[in-house]
Amino acid sequence: MNASNSASYRRRTSCWFGWVVVACGLVVASEVAWSAALAQERQPAAQPTTTTDKELPLRDDAGVLAVGARPELVLDQAAGEGPAWDPRLGLLFSGSDGHIYQLDPQGKLQVFRRDAKSNGLLFDRDGRLLICEQGHRRIARLNLRGRHEVLTATFNEQPYNSPNDVTVDSKGRIYFSDPRYGDRSDMKQVDQQGRPVEGVYRIDPNRKVTRIIAHEVDRPNGLLVTPDDRYLYVADNNNNTEGGARKLWRFELTPEGTVKTDSQKLIYDWGRSRGPDGMAIDERGRLYVAGGLNRENLPYETNEKPGGVYVFSPEGKLLLVIRIPVDEVTNCTFGGADRKTLYVTAGGTLWQVRTRSAGKLPWPRS
Repeated sequence: MNASNSASYRRRTSCWFGWVVVACGLVVASEVAWSAALAQERQPAAQPTTTTDKELPLRDDAGVLAVGARPELVLDQAAGEGPAWDPRLGLLFSGSDGHIYQLDPQGKLQVFRRDAKSNGLLFDRDGRLLICEQGHRRIARLNLRGRHEVLTATFNEQPYNSPNDVTVDSKGRIYFSDPRYGDRSDMKQVDQQGRPVEGVYRIDPNRKVTRIIAHEVDRPNGLLVTPDDRYLYVADNNNNTEGGARKLWRFELTPEGTVKTDSQKLIYDWGRSRGPDGMAIDERGRLYVAGGLNRENLPYETNEKPGGVYVFSPEGKLLLVIRIPVDEVTNCTFGGADRKTLYVTAGGTLWQVRTRSAGKLPWPRS
């Protein structure tokens, strides 16, 4: 190459290199801006400023989480409600499109059951999937071979409102909540005086159905029977009514699975914020409850209680609020090989965070 050509080549190379630098700079700037926007979107809302909220335990002084653990986004789609863990299948959850989705142990996402119109999900003590088929107004079950059976679709010969959440006790009895959110014009469940009932029901192994809560709570949502069958926790979440309850209650259970109504105890009140939804329990008896709101949803819901998972001691003391930056935080369950991963559904997204104690699940039996 002669001197003239070399100089020309250097000029072209310099020019080309300059454009590359500019282009790269634009790409980097774009990436930085996109990352900042995403970070801002995923950041929790500003800390509440009321006196009550300043007392919320946002630091893990009780040692609930694994060292250094923070909530991580797993999926930004499909995860609406009812997460349920199975060591063979992985995590199942209800999507807003009516399907049940599966995130298998290898991390592959696929449709598990179409048009289930489901909400709460739970594997019972024998590994069968219990399904609150909210849109079909019934409770169903899938056995280990995948056969679908309807456990109950009516009470007093009338359809349910919209079964929402489900729990089981050590005797195999099934408990489910039956609220009605949205349009209430076709509610058929009433008491002897003709008043609408949003109740809690128990299904015995012989398929007999008993209503165990009628008007003791406002609008029952999440449910959990403690592993010793001693207590039933009820999330009372009437979130679209002025003055509606947003409270967590605890009832004592009789050996027959009946609620002792005079034992009703208030565990926590979310005030005018979004009330409690689904819940889980760990091996130490600590309760994990989805609730709160990061951004106001006026006129009925404020953000005085931040959105996340509220962790309570067995005695009912609030230990920690695990902040989840996406509204609405709907439910949670434990999973993973050691059952020390807490999965959380929120606004169609799925989150996970590592805990120190393993979750207590009906299945697999321990």
